[in-house]
Amino acid sequence: MIIGITGGIGSGKSTIAHELAKRGYTVYDCDQEAKRIIAENPDVQQEIIDLLGEEAFIYHLSSIIYNTQYVAKRVFADPHLLEALNAIVHPAVGLDIMKRQPDFVESAILYESGLDILCDRVIVIDAPEDIRIARTIARDYHGDASPANIDKVRARIHAQTIPTGDLTLINDGHIPIPELVDEILAVY
Repeated sequence: MIIGITGGIGSGKSTIAHELAKRGYTVYDCDQEAKRIIAENPDVQQEIIDLLGEEAFIYHLSSIIYNTQYVAKRVFADPHLLEALNAIVHPAVGLDIMKRQPDFVESAILYESGLDILCDRVIVIDAPEDIRIARTIARDYHGDASPANIDKVRARIHAQTIPTGDLTLINDGHIPIPELVDEILAVY
């Protein structure tokens, strides 16, 4: 059985995933694994080059490095390019999930990527907006809670769709993470 874990920015889904991993469960972090696949899979690399050009990678000595800055600039300026890039990366991630058969799959875009179809159940991690903003400011802006940074985070939150799942857990700090994980494990 594969359980999906999803939720919006700052909800704490990664914290839940880390606790599950500490307990010995295999957790597939889609963001990290997508980066690994791009770095290691020559077929995926070639498809990205065909889509975005040689500049999508930096060649240094005997290694090839994904040029995330260049790619982000291109795909976030053109929704069609982003969709085409996702059509390369998401299926490769899906194949990797099927090969590895983890206990849990963590992804902020589980539904948008179509990876939810690989999951037997989906758990949504949520938190109140003010907590999500504070967590994201601490993580992404080194605690700089300037009005501009708060507005950026709020815009990211409002751009995301709150997914639905088989179980929704509220990670607002009132229940310790180990107890939330106990709740997940009691159900599944």
